[in-house]
Amino acid sequence: MQKHFNFPIIVGLLAFLLPISMSSQDLPPGITKGASVEGITEYQLKNGLKVLLFPDPSKPTITVNITYMVGSRHEGYGETGMAHLLEHLVFKGTPRHPNIPQELTEHGARPNGTTWYDRTNYFETFNATEENLKWALDLEADRMINSYIAKKDLDSEFSVVRNEFESGENDPSGVLMERVLSTAYLWHNYGNSTIGARADIENVPIERLQAFYRKYYQPDNAILTVTGKFDPAKTLKLIDGYYSSIPRPERKLEITYTKEPTQDGERVVTLKRTGDVQVVSCSYHTAPGSHKDYAAIAVIDEIISNEPSGRLYKSLVESKKASYIWSFAPSLKESGFIYINATLRKEDNLEEARNIMMATLDSLKINQPTKEELERAKGRLLKQWELGFNASDRVGMNISEYIAQGDWRLYFLYRDGIEKVTLEDVVTAAAKYFKPSNRTTGIFIPEEKPDRVEVPSAPDVATLVGTYKGKELIAQGEEFDPSFENIGKRTTTGKEKSGMEYALLPKQNRGDAVNANITLRYGTPASLVGKSTIAQLTASMLDKGTATMSRQAIEDKLDAIKARVSVFGGQSNVTFNIETTQQNLDQVLDLVGDMTHQPSFSQEEFEKLKNQQIAGMEEQLSDPGSLANNRINVITNPYPKSDARYVMTLKEEIDALKAVTLDDVKKFYKENYGASEATAVIVGDFDKEKAHQKLTKYFGNWKSPSKYVRITDPYMEIKPVDENINTPDKANAMFFASLPLADK
Repeated sequence: MQKHFNFPIIVGLLAFLLPISMSSQDLPPGITKGASVEGITEYQLKNGLKVLLFPDPSKPTITVNITYMVGSRHEGYGETGMAHLLEHLVFKGTPRHPNIPQELTEHGARPNGTTWYDRTNYFETFNATEENLKWALDLEADRMINSYIAKKDLDSEFSVVRNEFESGENDPSGVLMERVLSTAYLWHNYGNSTIGARADIENVPIERLQAFYRKYYQPDNAILTVTGKFDPAKTLKLIDGYYSSIPRPERKLEITYTKEPTQDGERVVTLKRTGDVQVVSCSYHTAPGSHKDYAAIAVIDEIISNEPSGRLYKSLVESKKASYIWSFAPSLKESGFIYINATLRKEDNLEEARNIMMATLDSLKINQPTKEELERAKGRLLKQWELGFNASDRVGMNISEYIAQGDWRLYFLYRDGIEKVTLEDVVTAAAKYFKPSNRTTGIFIPEEKPDRVEVPSAPDVATLVGTYKGKELIAQGEEFDPSFENIGKRTTTGKEKSGMEYALLPKQNRGDAVNANITLRYGTPASLVGKSTIAQLTASMLDKGTATMSRQAIEDKLDAIKARVSVFGGQSNVTFNIETTQQNLDQVLDLVGDMTHQPSFSQEEFEKLKNQQIAGMEEQLSDPGSLANNRINVITNPYPKSDARYVMTLKEEIDALKAVTLDDVKKFYKENYGASEATAVIVGDFDKEKAHQKLTKYFGNWKSPSKYVRITDPYMEIKPVDENINTPDKANAMFFASLPLADK
């Protein structure tokens, strides 16, 4: 079978940057230049608007991100959810941009808006043209002060926001988190969910919403960030033209001063409602994101919940006391929290799981973290930071969290803080914050002599960042022409003896970044009947251990070489997505080769994987959206069970998961895996000859044991159906529709 490479896909793997700075004499009148750190430069307009420019000529796109320092923390009595409501309403139009959704489509922009405790941000990513950049800058300038925020738009959008609220009410873990945090915080707004209270969402007067908008959506309360392929001097002149005419408002923003009092005893929440899983969780008050203790808290977060080395993962998931666990410790402007969650199946012992969770957390100050745990956690956090920084379009959005804390340079100080964290720092933070008296869980235990925790205030950010210069710039990459002609000229294609086809595109990227995609295809419509679950589980087991490396060893290796390998398996293919650097590509390809040729198929890892997936499926049984979506898929794909395209119900999927054995997985691998119908694409800063040698070594002679025939999805005429799925215990309703279209 002849296959052709899709060069737009190859283009999608390209990225990265070359910084350009301007001298003060080149600046438009009234604009001053501020700090410059590792390629990002700050400018300020007379009206108070701050601008961050992060040029990346190697990327074919531009991202415009605007961050407003307003979130749920700034909402007053009766205003909960107001910041989030505004996020919706500013998409409803302005005098110069009356139909924003249509404009976004016309400019091919990927837009979004998000609301959090300390900030709201909006961004558009689009092809790097001057026309698109002018449009995006004009759009954000106009809706900063001229958004309609009209009563008719509130009336129409209210139902959308209310449905978001009601959908969240169907998630036991999400509702429990709201209850726990609202109990942990007696006064501070971090105890309020950003979605807001239902009564506030339903009854907020439009005049109050308009006043909230006029107060916070102003140039002196915003930071505009532009990243990607643009000319800094020209862009700054454009920004001057669109934004400098906006006057600085006369109002004065009040500093929020509510501080949560020291918690003086463990607090308890019991939540009872319909659901198909059990959940136990807890939270602890912690330091602000800008505080020196935060880096140690982030490391502890990794130590307790990382999969598969995390302490709670081992004590709960590996012991089969829970299906899965997760935690997060958001970096906030004021004193924050760490939140830990464990989900159990109905038949599991909730009290036993709760006791294990509390005992594991309480033991942190006795069974102190080891050097190995520290380095593993730091390696993972630094890998995530560096991979994010290598992609300039992500930087503009990621930096919003640090802008909200007080200054964008905290983005780099966080990285520096993680690098400097010592074992002593982690032990001290664990002893300081992880105390029962500072915890909110599902029960209440009074203490005669409470052991209290004094949570520190945020330090003076100006002092922290005042003389900060950052590190030396990483490799910047080349300016790349993403035209089809240039890509074709720069790409080397070929075919191995096995049948694998490859495309290699060497290109100097920011941070010496390399992206790769390897896909193996197998099976026929006849041979894959009834095997979709087996195929998916087989693919999911590939990164769970090999003959030479345990699952933990694989994770440690990837963290050590700062690489990411994601494995995705479908019914008739498995794909490896690789994100790494020039220096480590050989090692990553060796690792992928080991995964594909020598999977260990551990019984222990197989049982954990099955249990986790079954719990996830069972949770969907009570979710209206999941039920409706599955039913539509069943209706629009009316294939019999004897057809490989048969769509299972949720209960059938659960039964299929329960029925699969490890022997089924091993047999499927043996009968189907090979490289005869495989493709490999590598793009980035790499040695073409060495990369080709690795592909040949692992895939060049690996013949597939089975034939491959693509499973087609031809048009089928479906009789109109109107069905209702009654879920009387749920407050919200979901509507799904599907219209199959014939190919012309």
